[in-house]
Amino acid sequence: MGIMNTIVRNVENTDNKEAVHEAAELLRQGELVAFPTETVYGLGGSGWMDDAADKIYEAKGRPSDNPLILHIGSMDLIYEIASYIPELARKAMDAFWPGPLTVILPKSDKVGYRVTGGLDSVAVRMPSHPVALALLKEAGIPVAAPSANTSGRPSPTEAEHVVEDLDGKIPMILDGGKVDVGVESTIVDFTGDVPVILRPGKITKDELEQILSTEVLLGSFAVKEDAVPKAPGMKYKHYAPKAQLILVLGMDREKVTKEITKRVHDCRSKGMRTGVIATEETKDAYDADEVISVGSRKHMETVTANLYHVLREFDHRDVDMIFSEGFEGEEYEEAVMNRLAKAAGHQMIRV
Repeated sequence: MGIMNTIVRNVENTDNKEAVHEAAELLRQGELVAFPTETVYGLGGSGWMDDAADKIYEAKGRPSDNPLILHIGSMDLIYEIASYIPELARKAMDAFWPGPLTVILPKSDKVGYRVTGGLDSVAVRMPSHPVALALLKEAGIPVAAPSANTSGRPSPTEAEHVVEDLDGKIPMILDGGKVDVGVESTIVDFTGDVPVILRPGKITKDELEQILSTEVLLGSFAVKEDAVPKAPGMKYKHYAPKAQLILVLGMDREKVTKEITKRVHDCRSKGMRTGVIATEETKDAYDADEVISVGSRKHMETVTANLYHVLREFDHRDVDMIFSEGFEGEEYEEAVMNRLAKAAGHQMIRV
């Protein structure tokens, strides 16, 4: 892919209809546009064009067996995308759309295998961000949109993160400011007899079970090296900062703090610059070179909103090693711990 001039359009004021129209036209032509959703920024391309899917894979450096999620702004499109909609999937969509829920359904013949990673199922969602909805409605097509970052890097929650990774690789970025949720959508597979969560997110197992009045299983969130992943984020390394990250787990917060402090001291004695991902409750307890609070345990939505920003911030702090507290037993535990574990390459210590 050659170097191109990436245009950034400010759309924090959703009245910027000209920018949305311009972006929608690019999508219909098979070009790529990065845009904000309530979860993270997406890198969008036409869901009907294999060439657009190829451009997404190339821009991200993403393996082509990693499925793409189709984003829609109208329920009419679901009947073109899916060959069949199970009743439980319909209930979930009615309850949580627009919002941070992705459903996996049997695909129609109209959806190409480049989008689905070679699978006969397709992932679909309707985002709630006003800019995303305006763009999708204007485009009038399903838009394949993984996170707008280089594959393996922390997902972008601000337009600056997209510029950092994809400037010169895509024609346009719509800048809608910082996103609200901060971690990707919950993905639920409805192609079997029992719904299965393949990627945790803001919408939890308990919330789904309450709406569906049936058991919802938690998947392993990972697949073997030679297997085809059914959802994004299941197979390849994700969310990683440049420095090595180690996750320190334990229900006793004081023990976790002491263990991190000890390891920071050991690293610094070897001349390494250290970083700690702390919380508002613990940030003053550490003496690392760089300590960044990811949010408050009393308000876990701040942790999900800030997580990727903090991981990226450490790339600018020139650290050699990062230690992070764990979040077991907290609200959104599965979503936060899933991302931290993958960012750490599953390097974890329990105390």
